[in-house]
Amino acid sequence: MNEEAARRMGWVLAQMRREATRRDAPVLRLEAGTVESPFRALVFTMLSARTKDETTMKVGGRLFRIAKTPKSIRALGRKRLEKLLYGVGFYHMKAKHLLEMCRRLEAAGYDGGRVPDTLEGLLSLPGVGRKTANIVLARAFGKNTLGVDVHVHRVSNRLGLVRTKKPKETEKALLRIIPTQYVRPLNRNFVAFGQTLCLPRRPMCLVCPLNRICRRVGIREPCAQCAYGMK
Repeated sequence: MNEEAARRMGWVLAQMRREATRRDAPVLRLEAGTVESPFRALVFTMLSARTKDETTMKVGGRLFRIAKTPKSIRALGRKRLEKLLYGVGFYHMKAKHLLEMCRRLEAAGYDGGRVPDTLEGLLSLPGVGRKTANIVLARAFGKNTLGVDVHVHRVSNRLGLVRTKKPKETEKALLRIIPTQYVRPLNRNFVAFGQTLCLPRRPMCLVCPLNRICRRVGIREPCAQCAYGMK
């Protein structure tokens, strides 16, 4: 990516963040609530899989009011933990993974809210996939990693930045074209934008600050606020 393209990407991310902040994107509130520790960031990110961020914040907050460390979460036991996690998607399985993850963290000497700070270390934990690991590394440890979820996949394809069918393909394609300084904030800004303006169905193209550069790939049905032709 040349200097002009890099400047344009910086502008795109700034526009996304501004609009998402103004519209109070759930992911921004979720991120703000996980800065206390990498362990908190890891648990909240695990819980957020296939769950709305509003629900993740509610359930995660309920859990951490009672237990804040791997040891104290393990002490809850399976049944009580499942009750606390009720509301998030696949809460039975997430409770199982969380208990085993806490056991392994304790065994490896990571108790007290600390977690591994490498991709390999995080991926070795149950319930932690590549997307979760990359998000935790970026948010909790400031590393230039890119977590690609449905929002990042959708928005980057709609904009015409990439042409991919799967999130893993999207991650590889974006990393080839995104300047290093923009890799870490990309997930947060794309997700926030996808939650507030570039919605899965009937995106708000008319009021979108990116409408002049967006290719609107795959948009077939105009939203009530959209006066643009669809592709």
